[in-house]
Amino acid sequence: MLTRWSVLLLFAFTMAAARAITPAPPRLMESIDAETPVRLQSLRIHGEIAGGMAETTVRMVFFNPNGRMLEGQLQFPLLAGQQVTAFALDIDGKLRPAVPVEKAKGRQIFEAVERRKVDPGLLEQTQGNNFKLRVYPIPAMGTRTIELKYTEAMGREGKSWQYRLPLAYGERLQDFDLSVNIRGSGDAPKASGAFGAVRFNRDARGYFTHVAKSRFAPSGVLDILIPTAQHTLTYIGEHDDDTYFVAEIPVAATRSARPLPRVVGLLWDSSGSGVGRPHEAELAELDRYFKALGNAEVRLTRLRDRSEAAGSFRIAGGNWDELRTALQATVYDGASALADWLPQADVNEYLLVSDGLLNYGSDRFPALAAGQRLYALNSSLVADTGRLAALAERSSGRLVQVSPGKPGTAAEALLTDASYVRSVRAEGATAILSDAGGARQGLVRVAGKLLAPAAKLMITVVEQGKPREMAVAVSASDQKHELVPALWAGYQLRALESDYEANRGAIRRLGAQFAIPTRETSLIVLDRLDDYVRYDVTPPEDYLAEYVQMKLMRRVQLQEKRRKHLERIVSDFNQKVAWWEKTYPKDAPPTPKPEPRPDTRAYAPAPVAAAAPMAMAPAPAPVSALMGGAPALPQAGAAPEIGISLKKWTSDAPYIARMQAASADTIYQVYLDEKPSYANSSAFYLDAADMLFDKGLRELALRVLSNLAEMDLENRHVLRILGYRLLQAGAPELAVPVFEKVQYLAEEEPQSFRDLGLAQAAAGHPQQAIDQLNEVIVRPWDNRFAEIELIALAEMNAIIATSTPPLDTSRIDPRLLKNLPLDIRAVLTWDADNSDMDLWVTDPNGEKCYYGHRFTYQGGRMSLDFTGGYGPEEFSLREAKPGKYKIEANFFGSSQQVVAGATTLQVTLSSGFGTPAAKEKMLTLRLKGRGQSVFVGEFEVKPK
Repeated sequence: MLTRWSVLLLFAFTMAAARAITPAPPRLMESIDAETPVRLQSLRIHGEIAGGMAETTVRMVFFNPNGRMLEGQLQFPLLAGQQVTAFALDIDGKLRPAVPVEKAKGRQIFEAVERRKVDPGLLEQTQGNNFKLRVYPIPAMGTRTIELKYTEAMGREGKSWQYRLPLAYGERLQDFDLSVNIRGSGDAPKASGAFGAVRFNRDARGYFTHVAKSRFAPSGVLDILIPTAQHTLTYIGEHDDDTYFVAEIPVAATRSARPLPRVVGLLWDSSGSGVGRPHEAELAELDRYFKALGNAEVRLTRLRDRSEAAGSFRIAGGNWDELRTALQATVYDGASALADWLPQADVNEYLLVSDGLLNYGSDRFPALAAGQRLYALNSSLVADTGRLAALAERSSGRLVQVSPGKPGTAAEALLTDASYVRSVRAEGATAILSDAGGARQGLVRVAGKLLAPAAKLMITVVEQGKPREMAVAVSASDQKHELVPALWAGYQLRALESDYEANRGAIRRLGAQFAIPTRETSLIVLDRLDDYVRYDVTPPEDYLAEYVQMKLMRRVQLQEKRRKHLERIVSDFNQKVAWWEKTYPKDAPPTPKPEPRPDTRAYAPAPVAAAAPMAMAPAPAPVSALMGGAPALPQAGAAPEIGISLKKWTSDAPYIARMQAASADTIYQVYLDEKPSYANSSAFYLDAADMLFDKGLRELALRVLSNLAEMDLENRHVLRILGYRLLQAGAPELAVPVFEKVQYLAEEEPQSFRDLGLAQAAAGHPQQAIDQLNEVIVRPWDNRFAEIELIALAEMNAIIATSTPPLDTSRIDPRLLKNLPLDIRAVLTWDADNSDMDLWVTDPNGEKCYYGHRFTYQGGRMSLDFTGGYGPEEFSLREAKPGKYKIEANFFGSSQQVVAGATTLQVTLSSGFGTPAAKEKMLTLRLKGRGQSVFVGEFEVKPK
């Protein structure tokens, strides 16, 4: 079997996000067990600039010096206002352009195709203006070529456009080539920074430059200033039969004093990600701001996984020492629930100091009252500047960048008003959008769609506190510019992201229409046409005709596949009902205990169809009773008394002893002291939370757990661990939004629906729960998810049977509606894909029920073996013989590097399952290596 590793390249071609910050070289990080990292072999960059818009094309050739195929992962941020517009990957020696796909579907396709060792490439937006590009494979001792394009509306420096090109790629390149074309400029551009003096030559269309080097290590930032016209310019561009326009209108780049607030709400992002912000730079800007306020009240609210109660501080004569001390003492810990606060009516304006990476909770960001402003201050390079800007601008505030290299600029932005657009009216045009921030640099951009050959814009700009009316004519015969539609799409995307949760559908449609990565869409390249057909992805134009023909044939095949899937589930369920209805002996078994399974099992997906029961089980029988009818019990009598005990999980990590020895008053400080050493370890947060729970510090324990949401943007494995642990902690209301995000990230995995359904049930939402579980049952899944439908079916029927009032079951096939109550039930799940864990249950007879011995003498049943990742595996017993039942978990093996250096397991033990008297206990534990097994707990069944 081919072994592969991932190579992570933290790529910084736009890491000069803060104008005055020189970016650090990017880091090329080799993965676990990789001998030598993949290296960037050659780099070709081309910039095309016209008017105030620029497109940059970056072509990279990566070389894999290892003897094995690798997956490459390229992570990079973009500047505010920059937008990826294209991605291409070499297939058979030719660059193939990517096409848009729904984000969750794109990830599903990539991983499914990758498992077949076929060439996929996927570019997706993670959070904010941060992106991840995945490519597989980079062949052994071979290369792959990647091309990215991004566009931007350039900012201004004085009376010139400013084009900045970071070149800190961090390694010596075999080949380097840079070319820049500047069209329509009458005066020569000026370059500074990288390369020293760069010479521009003139041609009929403008200016150009070209730099080619060998064995060269580029560094620094190339800064080009391009003289611009001081009058209004308009451009048009076509896309999908619509004509878009952009008008660039010079305005006064002056600032005027504004009325200052008397009551300020300070929202301080104190989540774990905040620890890396340049706090001294933030405090320096606030010092200038508060000194200018003179006398005021500041209400401080710290935002983490949950907001803290607001504290009030008085500013007298500009003195804010007490507040400064409080901010300097901030503990940065927990996830980012930035919407978990309520505005106060008497606050004049709010300052939100944050990177904007909201990753926890389901609250919508609060709406401010009329007259209240929100200013968002960002000092982080990795930030969701789009969200921050949109949130601020919808309340007449703005995004303010804190730049350590330019002290005082943020405070000036808070204390004064620059020119801004108050309103835009249009005749003959629609979908009008404007760049709220551009006026501060002496330029207003207005974009929209033409409805007629000619249109008129009436724009009101406020300059130095006074409104000025201006009219701008736009015509379909204006100068054409191919970047105009992309610029409009970027403005529209920013507007929609002010309320992302409400506009997800619109964002998805916009991303698909303009083929741009968003939070709802990704760009994908596939190798084979039948993969485009199989996953219903519209291919590049060259393949469309053949694609349409193949798609018609596949539609018929899918309908038949879904029908056969449901019939198989009904048949499998009938077999399980037959097992449940049979009476099993409760004396000592006549046969010896089975031998433990050998360690030579081959890794292969378990078959989809349920294995036939052992000889003791009857042949399949029809369902004898529908939901609501009383099941026929094989023996009369009251249910037995069943106790559940769990062995507390203990880790051997070096920090454990110190935290266990700490008192309830000091353990959190010990945790904070150890945290920097284990900031990227999910195991650390799980262990620390357990010990905080043990000492009765529930709120702090939940905060520590929430750090898992901060660890790795959109890592569904880590988020699953978080959701399971929140359920174990009795906080299903916090687990539901976590599992909702997991489902969004991994809709192709049935566990995503099952986990969310069980969380909904625990949170008291049974109707939503059975709807989610029914999706597990009716959808055809990959063959590696063995028998998960029957497990979800048992859980769905149990919820229906015990719910009051009755639930709507009209969407469920009536043949599947039958509750199968159990005396005891054990379920095992785990976090690592492509891994094989086993559930073992040994009954009072000493008979072990496991994957190789699925049915026991007294009626125990083990579900089919899950060898491909996640589980669940389920042990069921309808009528339990008195005695003790030992529950164990075993790590059989893994074909991947697991999430946290160990596989995190979740075990749920239930008694009285499917009855109103059901009791349940959950445990989270970890296994580190193949062959390791651990005692989980036991049931003790007492005689009736």
